[in-house]
Amino acid sequence: MPMNRVQFQPGLSMREFLSLYGTEKLCEAALIARRWPRGFECPRCGVCEARTSFERQGRRYWQCAGCQYQCSVLSGTIFEASKLPLTSWFLAMQLLTQSKTNVSALELKRHLGVCYRTAWLVKHKILEGMRLAEDGRHLTGRVEIDDAYLGGERSGGKAGRGSENKIPFVAAVQTTESGLPHLVCLSPRPFTNAAVEDFLACHTALPLTLVSDGLNCFKVATSAGAVHDREITGGGKASVRNEKFAAVNTLIGNVKTALTGTYHAIKFAKYAYRYLAEVQFRFNRRYDLRTILNGLLCALVRAPRRPECGIRVAELHR
Repeated sequence: MPMNRVQFQPGLSMREFLSLYGTEKLCEAALIARRWPRGFECPRCGVCEARTSFERQGRRYWQCAGCQYQCSVLSGTIFEASKLPLTSWFLAMQLLTQSKTNVSALELKRHLGVCYRTAWLVKHKILEGMRLAEDGRHLTGRVEIDDAYLGGERSGGKAGRGSENKIPFVAAVQTTESGLPHLVCLSPRPFTNAAVEDFLACHTALPLTLVSDGLNCFKVATSAGAVHDREITGGGKASVRNEKFAAVNTLIGNVKTALTGTYHAIKFAKYAYRYLAEVQFRFNRRYDLRTILNGLLCALVRAPRRPECGIRVAELHR
């Protein structure tokens, strides 16, 4: 069997990571370069001119020439008001992007040398940045789609589709001409006509050939202008082995392995959209592991400030 070049590609080694982001000054310079590549821009009024700049407690600040607002590169971003050094934030980003599987908050706690609450908050703020970066993801061409389920803290009840114990989510995979998975989109939602119609409107673009099983809600693909390649597969192992759905079945298996193999107890019903966004973010950038941290950094400097109460609240996402 030939070597899988995606799996065996070199990533950003820890030695290289430390040479690029090993000090507070290096991390701050990286944030400035990603947030203001053309120079300072006031986050309050948008004026692209600083009246002056100065240092306070080792952090560089600018004063806007327009509204006189004083800010650092962290102001208005997901990093704002954090007491953690930037080196800890960058190490967390390195671990979350270079790991083959997910990294739990407990493992992050040990690597960063912080309490569990801090590690959990750092992880979920980073996951929120990943979610925002993937929020506008569109799939086109040939797309395999299927219903999937995760969670289930209570025993008993119906298994699989229709279970009251599990959280449903859409798994969709855009494939290449040779049938290999290219891009994915994962979205927690019920399997109703309205929910699937909304998913197609938000996360697909024409031309589109939607390949699905016989679930009735996928029929709305034709009203969205897509070609619907529908095959009633039945249940059991035969449907899983169906080559027509190889990409999406592999994706669902990988998602379940990544989540259940990493987390012993997660509130999937409350934070499903973030955990799925983490898998989606890494998968869609898997072709170049050396630049994935840079992509995450760009996403985080664009993400708005989110205090802890905003991170912990349950939200409804499409």
